[in-house]
Amino acid sequence: MLEVLRSVGGFVVAIGVLVAFHEFGHYWVARRCGVRVLRFSIGFGKPLWRHRARDGVEWVISAIPLGGYVKMLDEREQAVAPGDRPLAFNNATVWRRMAIVSAGPLFNFALAVLLYWAVFVIGVQGIKPILSEPPAGTVAAEAHLQAQEQVVAVAGEPVHTWAELRTVLIENALDRADLDITVERPDGQLRDTVLDLSAVRVDPEYLFDDLGMIPYQPPLPPVLEQVLPGEPAAEAGFEPGDTLLRHDGVEIESWQQWARWLQAHPGEAVKVDVLRDGRELSLTVIIGRVGEGADSHGRFGAAVANPGDLWQDLRAVNRYGAFEALPKAAIETWRIASMTLKMLWRMVTGDVSVKNVSGPIQIAQVAGYSAQVGLVSFLSFMAVVSISLGVLNLLPVPVLDGGHLLYYAVEALKGSPVSERAQEAGQRLGLTLLALLMSVAFYNDIVRLLN
Repeated sequence: MLEVLRSVGGFVVAIGVLVAFHEFGHYWVARRCGVRVLRFSIGFGKPLWRHRARDGVEWVISAIPLGGYVKMLDEREQAVAPGDRPLAFNNATVWRRMAIVSAGPLFNFALAVLLYWAVFVIGVQGIKPILSEPPAGTVAAEAHLQAQEQVVAVAGEPVHTWAELRTVLIENALDRADLDITVERPDGQLRDTVLDLSAVRVDPEYLFDDLGMIPYQPPLPPVLEQVLPGEPAAEAGFEPGDTLLRHDGVEIESWQQWARWLQAHPGEAVKVDVLRDGRELSLTVIIGRVGEGADSHGRFGAAVANPGDLWQDLRAVNRYGAFEALPKAAIETWRIASMTLKMLWRMVTGDVSVKNVSGPIQIAQVAGYSAQVGLVSFLSFMAVVSISLGVLNLLPVPVLDGGHLLYYAVEALKGSPVSERAQEAGQRLGLTLLALLMSVAFYNDIVRLLN
Protein backbone atom coordinates (compact mmCIF):
# COMPACT_ATOMS: atom_id res chain seq x y z
CA MET A 1 0.00 0.00 0.00
CA LEU A 2 2.86 2.38 0.84
CA GLU A 3 4.45 1.63 -2.53
CA VAL A 4 1.19 2.47 -4.31
CA LEU A 5 0.85 5.75 -2.41
CA ARG A 6 4.46 6.65 -3.20
CA SER A 7 3.92 5.93 -6.90
CA VAL A 8 0.68 7.90 -7.05
CA GLY A 9 2.20 10.80 -5.13
CA GLY A 10 5.29 10.92 -7.33
CA PHE A 11 3.16 10.69 -10.47
CA VAL A 12 0.81 13.50 -9.40
CA VAL A 13 3.69 15.81 -8.46
CA ALA A 14 5.64 15.10 -11.64
CA ILE A 15 2.72 15.35 -14.05
CA GLY A 16 1.34 18.39 -12.23
CA VAL A 17 4.62 20.29 -12.63
CA LEU A 18 5.16 19.18 -16.24
CA VAL A 19 1.63 19.98 -17.35
CA ALA A 20 1.65 23.31 -15.52
CA PHE A 21 4.85 24.32 -17.30
CA HIS A 22 3.49 23.21 -20.68
CA GLU A 23 0.21 25.07 -20.30
CA PHE A 24 1.94 28.11 -18.84
CA GLY A 25 3.89 28.33 -22.08
CA HIS A 26 0.64 28.61 -24.05
CA TYR A 27 -0.75 31.08 -21.50
CA TRP A 28 2.31 33.34 -21.31
CA VAL A 29 2.79 33.66 -25.06
CA ALA A 30 -0.95 34.11 -25.68
CA ARG A 31 -1.03 37.05 -23.30
CA ARG A 32 1.96 38.62 -25.01
CA CYS A 33 0.38 38.12 -28.42
CA GLY A 34 -2.72 40.02 -27.36
CA VAL A 35 -5.03 36.99 -27.04
CA ARG A 36 -7.43 36.87 -24.08
CA VAL A 37 -7.14 33.80 -21.86
CA LEU A 38 -10.37 32.64 -20.20
CA ARG A 39 -9.25 29.57 -18.23
CA PHE A 40 -6.02 27.87 -17.16
CA SER A 41 -6.71 24.29 -16.02
CA ILE A 42 -4.43 21.61 -14.60
CA GLY A 43 -6.24 18.33 -15.18
CA PHE A 44 -9.56 17.52 -16.81
CA GLY A 45 -13.04 16.80 -15.57
CA LYS A 46 -14.74 18.16 -12.46
CA PRO A 47 -12.99 21.21 -10.95
CA LEU A 48 -11.64 20.57 -7.44
CA TRP A 49 -10.45 24.14 -6.92
CA ARG A 50 -10.97 27.35 -8.86
CA HIS A 51 -10.04 31.01 -8.54
CA ARG A 52 -10.89 33.94 -10.79
CA ALA A 53 -8.12 36.53 -10.93
CA ARG A 54 -8.63 40.26 -11.35
CA ASP A 55 -7.76 40.04 -15.05
CA GLY A 56 -10.66 37.61 -15.57
CA VAL A 57 -8.59 34.43 -15.98
CA GLU A 58 -10.11 31.44 -14.18
CA TRP A 59 -7.43 29.23 -12.59
CA VAL A 60 -8.62 25.63 -12.08
CA ILE A 61 -7.32 22.34 -10.68
CA SER A 62 -9.46 19.47 -11.98
CA ALA A 63 -10.01 15.89 -10.89
CA ILE A 64 -8.20 13.91 -13.63
CA PRO A 65 -4.46 14.75 -13.51
CA LEU A 66 -3.61 13.48 -17.00
CA GLY A 67 -3.14 16.78 -18.76
CA GLY A 68 -4.49 20.29 -18.83
CA TYR A 69 -5.57 23.08 -21.13
CA VAL A 70 -5.65 26.83 -21.69
CA LYS A 71 -9.01 28.10 -22.94
CA MET A 72 -8.75 31.27 -25.02
CA LEU A 73 -11.34 33.59 -26.45
CA ASP A 74 -12.29 32.11 -29.84
CA GLU A 75 -15.19 32.91 -32.17
CA ARG A 76 -15.32 29.27 -33.32
CA GLU A 77 -16.31 28.17 -29.82
CA GLN A 78 -18.50 31.01 -28.50
CA ALA A 79 -20.10 34.33 -29.32
CA VAL A 80 -17.64 37.20 -29.03
CA ALA A 81 -18.61 40.85 -28.59
CA PRO A 82 -17.53 43.05 -31.51
CA GLY A 83 -15.18 45.04 -29.28
CA ASP A 84 -13.42 41.85 -28.13
CA ARG A 85 -12.87 40.31 -31.57
CA PRO A 86 -9.27 41.57 -31.86
CA LEU A 87 -8.55 39.61 -28.65
CA ALA A 88 -9.83 36.29 -30.06
CA PHE A 89 -7.35 33.54 -30.89
CA ASN A 90 -8.86 32.88 -34.32
CA ASN A 91 -8.31 36.52 -35.31
CA ALA A 92 -4.61 36.54 -34.36
CA THR A 93 -2.17 36.40 -37.26
CA VAL A 94 -1.06 32.93 -38.30
CA TRP A 95 2.45 33.60 -36.97
CA ARG A 96 1.08 34.54 -33.54
CA ARG A 97 -1.09 31.45 -33.46
CA MET A 98 1.96 29.34 -34.34
CA ALA A 99 3.93 31.00 -31.54
CA ILE A 100 1.16 30.34 -29.01
CA VAL A 101 0.77 26.68 -29.99
CA SER A 102 4.50 25.92 -30.11
CA ALA A 103 5.13 27.61 -26.75
CA GLY A 104 3.84 24.64 -24.72
CA PRO A 105 6.33 22.06 -26.05
CA LEU A 106 9.14 24.63 -26.03
CA PHE A 107 8.46 25.33 -22.36
CA ASN A 108 8.75 21.57 -21.73
CA PHE A 109 12.21 21.61 -23.29
CA ALA A 110 13.14 24.70 -21.26
CA LEU A 111 12.00 22.94 -18.08
CA ALA A 112 14.13 19.92 -18.99
CA VAL A 113 17.18 22.19 -19.34
CA LEU A 114 16.48 23.68 -15.88
CA LEU A 115 16.03 20.22 -14.35
CA TYR A 116 19.22 18.87 -15.91
CA TRP A 117 21.05 22.01 -14.80
CA ALA A 118 19.99 21.29 -11.21
CA VAL A 119 20.99 17.63 -11.60
CA PHE A 120 24.47 18.50 -12.89
CA VAL A 121 25.04 21.14 -10.20
CA ILE A 122 23.95 18.77 -7.40
CA GLY A 123 25.97 15.94 -8.91
CA VAL A 124 25.00 12.64 -10.50
CA GLN A 125 26.15 9.61 -8.54
CA GLY A 126 26.74 6.41 -10.42
CA ILE A 127 29.04 3.48 -11.09
CA LYS A 128 32.19 3.86 -13.16
CA PRO A 129 31.84 2.24 -16.61
CA ILE A 130 34.23 -0.61 -15.89
CA LEU A 131 33.69 -3.72 -18.02
CA SER A 132 33.34 -7.39 -17.26
CA GLU A 133 34.76 -9.96 -19.65
CA PRO A 134 32.55 -9.69 -22.78
CA PRO A 135 30.84 -12.88 -23.99
CA ALA A 136 32.32 -14.44 -27.14
CA GLY A 137 30.80 -13.27 -30.40
CA THR A 138 29.60 -9.92 -29.08
CA VAL A 139 30.61 -6.50 -30.41
CA ALA A 140 32.72 -5.86 -27.30
CA ALA A 141 34.58 -9.14 -27.77
CA GLU A 142 35.23 -8.33 -31.45
CA ALA A 143 36.65 -4.96 -30.31
CA HIS A 144 39.00 -6.85 -27.96
CA LEU A 145 37.63 -5.21 -24.83
CA GLN A 146 38.76 -6.91 -21.65
CA ALA A 147 37.63 -7.33 -18.06
CA GLN A 148 38.33 -4.39 -15.71
CA GLU A 149 38.94 -1.93 -18.54
CA GLN A 150 37.11 1.36 -17.98
CA VAL A 151 35.44 3.30 -20.79
CA VAL A 152 36.62 6.90 -20.37
CA ALA A 153 35.50 8.49 -23.65
CA VAL A 154 33.08 7.82 -26.51
CA ALA A 155 33.54 9.65 -29.82
CA GLY A 156 35.98 11.94 -28.03
CA GLU A 157 33.49 12.92 -25.31
CA PRO A 158 34.29 11.85 -21.72
CA VAL A 159 31.92 9.52 -19.90
CA HIS A 160 31.89 9.11 -16.13
CA THR A 161 29.14 6.62 -15.26
CA TRP A 162 27.34 3.62 -16.70
CA ALA A 163 24.17 5.72 -17.09
CA GLU A 164 26.05 8.14 -19.38
CA LEU A 165 27.57 5.28 -21.34
CA ARG A 166 24.21 3.53 -21.85
CA THR A 167 22.64 6.73 -23.20
CA VAL A 168 25.48 7.30 -25.65
CA LEU A 169 25.44 3.68 -26.80
CA ILE A 170 21.68 3.69 -27.44
CA GLU A 171 21.95 7.01 -29.27
CA ASN A 172 24.70 5.78 -31.59
CA ALA A 173 23.21 2.33 -32.09
CA LEU A 174 20.12 3.98 -33.61
CA ASP A 175 22.42 5.34 -36.33
CA ARG A 176 24.22 1.99 -36.75
CA ALA A 177 27.53 3.84 -37.14
CA ASP A 178 30.98 2.74 -36.02
CA LEU A 179 31.79 4.19 -32.62
CA ASP A 180 35.24 5.18 -31.41
CA ILE A 181 35.82 4.57 -27.72
CA THR A 182 38.76 5.05 -25.39
CA VAL A 183 39.35 2.66 -22.51
CA GLU A 184 41.73 2.75 -19.58
CA ARG A 185 43.46 -0.46 -18.61
CA PRO A 186 43.89 -1.47 -14.95
CA ASP A 187 47.53 -0.31 -15.19
CA GLY A 188 46.40 3.20 -16.23
CA GLN A 189 47.32 2.92 -19.91
CA LEU A 190 44.82 4.30 -22.46
CA ARG A 191 43.95 2.64 -25.73
CA ASP A 192 41.45 3.32 -28.52
CA THR A 193 39.19 0.82 -30.22
CA VAL A 194 36.11 0.80 -32.44
CA LEU A 195 32.68 -0.71 -31.82
CA ASP A 196 31.03 -1.98 -35.01
CA LEU A 197 27.32 -1.19 -34.52
CA SER A 198 26.22 -2.04 -38.06
CA ALA A 199 24.58 -5.35 -37.13
CA VAL A 200 23.32 -4.80 -33.58
CA ARG A 201 19.63 -4.91 -32.77
CA VAL A 202 18.72 -1.33 -31.84
CA ASP A 203 15.85 -2.35 -29.58
CA PRO A 204 17.10 -1.58 -26.02
CA GLU A 205 15.73 -4.96 -24.92
CA TYR A 206 18.38 -6.72 -27.04
CA LEU A 207 21.01 -4.05 -27.73
CA PHE A 208 23.23 -4.71 -24.74
CA ASP A 209 23.12 -8.46 -25.29
CA ASP A 210 24.54 -7.84 -28.76
CA LEU A 211 27.08 -5.34 -27.47
CA GLY A 212 28.30 -7.58 -24.65
CA MET A 213 29.23 -4.57 -22.52
CA ILE A 214 28.47 -5.74 -18.99
CA PRO A 215 29.22 -3.77 -15.81
CA TYR A 216 32.11 -5.15 -13.82
CA GLN A 217 31.16 -6.55 -10.43
CA PRO A 218 33.69 -7.07 -7.63
CA PRO A 219 33.94 -10.82 -7.05
CA LEU A 220 31.73 -11.87 -4.14
CA PRO A 221 32.91 -14.77 -1.98
CA PRO A 222 30.70 -17.82 -2.68
CA VAL A 223 29.63 -18.11 0.97
CA LEU A 224 25.89 -18.65 1.40
CA GLU A 225 24.18 -16.19 3.71
CA GLN A 226 20.61 -17.26 3.00
CA VAL A 227 18.97 -20.43 1.66
CA LEU A 228 15.35 -20.00 0.62
CA PRO A 229 12.91 -22.69 1.82
CA GLY A 230 11.47 -24.90 -0.89
CA GLU A 231 14.06 -23.86 -3.46
CA PRO A 232 16.56 -26.23 -5.19
CA ALA A 233 19.41 -25.30 -2.81
CA ALA A 234 17.35 -26.08 0.27
CA GLU A 235 16.03 -29.33 -1.23
CA ALA A 236 19.63 -30.43 -1.93
CA GLY A 237 20.72 -29.78 1.68
CA PHE A 238 22.68 -26.53 1.37
CA GLU A 239 22.82 -24.41 4.54
CA PRO A 240 23.73 -20.80 5.44
CA GLY A 241 27.48 -20.56 6.00
CA ASP A 242 28.39 -23.11 3.32
CA THR A 243 31.31 -22.09 1.10
CA LEU A 244 30.91 -23.30 -2.51
CA LEU A 245 34.17 -24.87 -3.70
CA ARG A 246 33.57 -26.74 -6.97
CA HIS A 247 30.81 -27.84 -9.32
CA ASP A 248 31.54 -31.10 -11.14
CA GLY A 249 35.22 -30.54 -10.41
CA VAL A 250 35.34 -26.93 -11.72
CA GLU A 251 36.60 -24.39 -9.16
CA ILE A 252 34.04 -21.78 -8.07
CA GLU A 253 36.07 -18.58 -7.76
CA SER A 254 33.21 -16.18 -7.09
CA TRP A 255 29.45 -16.07 -6.57
CA GLN A 256 29.01 -14.30 -9.94
CA GLN A 257 30.84 -17.09 -11.76
CA TRP A 258 28.56 -19.70 -10.18
CA ALA A 259 25.42 -17.61 -10.87
CA ARG A 260 26.29 -17.20 -14.57
CA TRP A 261 26.89 -20.94 -14.93
CA LEU A 262 23.71 -22.09 -13.21
CA GLN A 263 21.54 -19.59 -15.11
CA ALA A 264 22.74 -21.20 -18.35
CA HIS A 265 21.98 -24.78 -17.17
CA PRO A 266 18.34 -24.98 -16.01
CA GLY A 267 17.06 -28.43 -15.13
CA GLU A 268 20.51 -30.04 -14.91
CA ALA A 269 21.79 -32.10 -11.98
CA VAL A 270 25.19 -30.99 -10.72
CA LYS A 271 27.48 -32.13 -7.89
CA VAL A 272 28.71 -29.23 -5.77
CA ASP A 273 31.53 -29.52 -3.22
CA VAL A 274 31.09 -27.24 -0.21
CA LEU A 275 33.06 -26.40 2.91
CA ARG A 276 30.96 -26.65 6.11
CA ASP A 277 32.33 -26.33 9.61
CA GLY A 278 35.87 -27.07 8.41
CA ARG A 279 35.06 -30.19 6.38
CA GLU A 280 34.17 -30.79 2.75
CA LEU A 281 30.82 -32.21 1.65
CA SER A 282 29.44 -33.14 -1.76
CA LEU A 283 25.83 -32.24 -2.51
CA THR A 284 23.84 -32.87 -5.68
CA VAL A 285 21.37 -30.21 -6.73
CA ILE A 286 18.88 -30.20 -9.57
CA ILE A 287 18.91 -26.63 -10.85
CA GLY A 288 15.47 -25.07 -11.03
CA ARG A 289 13.99 -23.62 -14.21
CA VAL A 290 12.42 -20.17 -14.60
CA GLY A 291 10.62 -19.40 -17.87
CA GLU A 292 10.06 -21.53 -20.93
CA GLY A 293 12.03 -22.37 -24.06
CA ALA A 294 14.87 -20.13 -25.11
CA ASP A 295 13.96 -17.58 -22.44
CA SER A 296 14.36 -20.03 -19.55
CA HIS A 297 17.20 -19.78 -17.05
CA GLY A 298 18.39 -21.67 -14.00
CA ARG A 299 17.54 -20.92 -10.37
CA PHE A 300 19.44 -21.99 -7.26
CA GLY A 301 17.47 -20.33 -4.47
CA ALA A 302 20.22 -18.95 -2.25
CA ALA A 303 21.98 -15.63 -1.68
CA VAL A 304 25.32 -14.36 -0.43
CA ALA A 305 26.24 -11.27 1.57
CA ASN A 306 27.04 -8.15 -0.45
CA PRO A 307 29.54 -6.05 1.53
CA GLY A 308 29.21 -2.44 0.42
CA ASP A 309 32.91 -1.65 0.73
CA LEU A 310 33.61 -3.80 -2.33
CA TRP A 311 31.85 -1.16 -4.45
CA GLN A 312 33.51 1.87 -2.87
CA ASP A 313 36.18 2.23 -5.56
CA LEU A 314 33.60 1.87 -8.34
CA ARG A 315 31.46 4.84 -7.34
CA ALA A 316 31.65 8.07 -9.34
CA VAL A 317 30.08 11.52 -9.04
CA ASN A 318 29.58 13.65 -12.15
CA ARG A 319 29.25 17.30 -11.03
CA TYR A 320 29.64 20.66 -12.79
CA GLY A 321 29.77 24.30 -11.73
CA ALA A 322 26.70 26.51 -12.13
CA PHE A 323 27.88 28.14 -15.37
CA GLU A 324 29.37 24.99 -16.89
CA ALA A 325 26.22 23.00 -16.13
CA LEU A 326 23.92 25.13 -18.31
CA PRO A 327 25.34 24.20 -21.74
CA LYS A 328 25.70 20.60 -20.55
CA ALA A 329 21.99 20.62 -19.63
CA ALA A 330 21.04 22.04 -23.04
CA ILE A 331 23.14 19.40 -24.83
CA GLU A 332 21.60 16.60 -22.75
CA THR A 333 18.09 17.87 -23.51
CA TRP A 334 18.84 17.95 -27.23
CA ARG A 335 20.39 14.47 -27.05
CA ILE A 336 17.39 12.90 -25.32
CA ALA A 337 14.93 14.68 -27.64
CA SER A 338 16.71 13.52 -30.79
CA MET A 339 17.05 10.00 -29.39
CA THR A 340 13.32 9.94 -28.62
CA LEU A 341 12.51 10.91 -32.21
CA LYS A 342 14.87 8.26 -33.57
CA MET A 343 13.32 5.65 -31.29
CA LEU A 344 9.81 6.56 -32.47
CA TRP A 345 10.90 6.24 -36.09
CA ARG A 346 12.50 2.87 -35.38
CA MET A 347 9.16 1.74 -33.94
CA VAL A 348 7.48 2.77 -37.19
CA THR A 349 10.04 0.80 -39.22
CA GLY A 350 9.78 -2.19 -36.87
CA ASP A 351 13.38 -2.10 -35.61
CA VAL A 352 12.20 -1.28 -32.07
CA SER A 353 9.30 -3.07 -30.41
CA VAL A 354 6.23 -1.12 -29.33
CA LYS A 355 6.70 -2.93 -26.01
CA ASN A 356 8.99 0.00 -25.14
CA VAL A 357 5.97 2.34 -25.04
CA SER A 358 4.99 3.11 -21.43
CA GLY A 359 1.66 4.33 -20.10
CA PRO A 360 0.59 6.12 -16.93
CA ILE A 361 0.91 3.00 -14.76
CA GLN A 362 4.56 2.46 -15.65
CA ILE A 363 5.27 6.20 -15.41
CA ALA A 364 3.71 6.26 -11.94
CA GLN A 365 5.83 3.30 -10.83
CA VAL A 366 9.02 4.92 -12.10
CA ALA A 367 8.01 8.24 -10.51
CA GLY A 368 7.57 6.57 -7.13
CA TYR A 369 10.80 4.62 -7.42
CA SER A 370 12.85 7.65 -8.52
CA ALA A 371 11.39 9.75 -5.71
CA GLN A 372 12.38 7.04 -3.24
CA VAL A 373 15.95 6.85 -4.62
CA GLY A 374 16.58 10.57 -4.19
CA LEU A 375 16.17 14.10 -5.50
CA VAL A 376 18.61 13.76 -8.41
CA SER A 377 16.89 10.60 -9.64
CA PHE A 378 13.45 12.25 -9.44
CA LEU A 379 14.64 15.40 -11.24
CA SER A 380 16.24 13.29 -13.98
CA PHE A 381 13.01 11.34 -14.38
CA MET A 382 11.02 14.56 -14.68
CA ALA A 383 13.46 15.92 -17.28
CA VAL A 384 13.09 12.82 -19.47
CA VAL A 385 9.27 12.88 -19.22
CA SER A 386 9.22 16.63 -19.93
CA ILE A 387 11.27 16.05 -23.10
CA SER A 388 8.96 13.19 -24.10
CA LEU A 389 5.92 15.44 -23.68
CA GLY A 390 7.57 18.14 -25.77
CA VAL A 391 8.49 15.72 -28.57
CA LEU A 392 5.10 13.98 -28.53
CA ASN A 393 3.20 17.27 -28.71
CA LEU A 394 5.27 18.48 -31.67
CA LEU A 395 4.47 15.41 -33.79
CA PRO A 396 2.40 16.45 -36.84
CA VAL A 397 -0.68 14.60 -35.60
CA PRO A 398 -4.03 16.44 -35.56
CA VAL A 399 -5.34 17.21 -32.02
CA LEU A 400 -1.72 17.62 -30.85
CA ASP A 401 0.15 20.93 -30.93
CA GLY A 402 2.18 19.67 -33.87
CA GLY A 403 -1.00 18.99 -35.83
CA HIS A 404 -2.18 22.57 -35.30
CA LEU A 405 1.24 23.85 -36.35
CA LEU A 406 0.93 21.79 -39.54
CA TYR A 407 -2.43 23.41 -40.30
CA TYR A 408 -1.03 26.88 -39.65
CA ALA A 409 2.04 26.19 -41.80
CA VAL A 410 -0.27 25.21 -44.70
CA GLU A 411 -2.31 28.36 -44.06
CA ALA A 412 0.83 30.51 -44.15
CA LEU A 413 1.87 28.96 -47.47
CA LYS A 414 -1.45 29.14 -49.29
CA GLY A 415 -2.76 32.34 -47.67
CA SER A 416 -6.02 30.89 -46.33
CA PRO A 417 -7.00 28.50 -43.51
CA VAL A 418 -7.30 24.75 -44.02
CA SER A 419 -10.93 23.86 -44.75
CA GLU A 420 -13.16 22.81 -41.87
CA ARG A 421 -13.81 19.49 -43.61
CA ALA A 422 -10.08 18.73 -43.79
CA GLN A 423 -9.63 19.75 -40.15
CA GLU A 424 -12.49 17.49 -39.03
CA ALA A 425 -11.03 14.53 -40.95
CA GLY A 426 -7.65 15.25 -39.37
CA GLN A 427 -9.20 15.41 -35.90
CA ARG A 428 -10.77 11.97 -36.37
CA LEU A 429 -7.48 10.54 -37.61
CA GLY A 430 -5.57 12.12 -34.72
CA LEU A 431 -7.99 10.83 -32.11
CA THR A 432 -7.78 7.33 -33.63
CA LEU A 433 -3.98 7.37 -33.54
CA LEU A 434 -3.93 8.63 -29.94
CA ALA A 435 -6.46 6.00 -28.88
CA LEU A 436 -4.31 3.31 -30.50
CA LEU A 437 -1.18 4.64 -28.80
CA MET A 438 -2.88 4.75 -25.40
CA SER A 439 -4.22 1.22 -25.89
CA VAL A 440 -0.71 -0.07 -26.61
CA ALA A 441 0.67 1.83 -23.60
CA PHE A 442 -1.97 0.49 -21.21
CA TYR A 443 -1.51 -3.05 -22.57
CA ASN A 444 2.25 -2.85 -22.01
CA ASP A 445 1.71 -1.53 -18.48
CA ILE A 446 -0.65 -4.39 -17.62
CA VAL A 447 1.72 -7.00 -19.07
CA ARG A 448 4.59 -5.57 -16.99
CA LEU A 449 2.43 -5.73 -13.86
CA LEU A 450 1.46 -9.35 -14.53
CA ASN A 451 5.09 -10.29 -15.10
